[in-house]
Amino acid sequence: MGRYRPPRRRGSKYITPEGEQALQAELHQLWKVERPEVTQAVHEAAKNGDRSENGDYIYGKRRLREIDSRVRFLNKRLDELEVVTRPPDDTGRIFFGAWVTLEDESGEEQRWRIVGPDEFDLGAGKLSMDSPMARAMLGKALDDEISVATPSGEKTFYIVEIAYG
Repeated sequence: MGRYRPPRRRGSKYITPEGEQALQAELHQLWKVERPEVTQAVHEAAKNGDRSENGDYIYGKRRLREIDSRVRFLNKRLDELEVVTRPPDDTGRIFFGAWVTLEDESGEEQRWRIVGPDEFDLGAGKLSMDSPMARAMLGKALDDEISVATPSGEKTFYIVEIAYG
């Protein structure tokens, strides 16, 4: 079986200032901290002679390739991202960066922030704007009803609150 993977659709190019800072911090950590440490470890392992059976050398080189790959990706991605720094003109509707509180049919509330695909974290309540749930919310207003297809069937939510900032 080959290593071919079909091309994936690129995520949206929007990001919050906090998300950009997190990607910049990751890039700095990889390039200025981890890579020099791993390079030094590989250099020391190479001094030990036979590299074909030297685990430190082999795994160090593998880690260098992973770091370099991620650094290339982050550099390209940061160049193409557009940082959204201000709320939209119509704050009564759901757009990128909004904190949205939803209520389901049983009365349970969920609070989500719509962010870019590079910074989503479901555990922290950050939902990618490319996800089906976020796409259903975008453009809606307070007290609107949205329906989302889930693995357990169609679910209906009501928009209870919209906030920015």
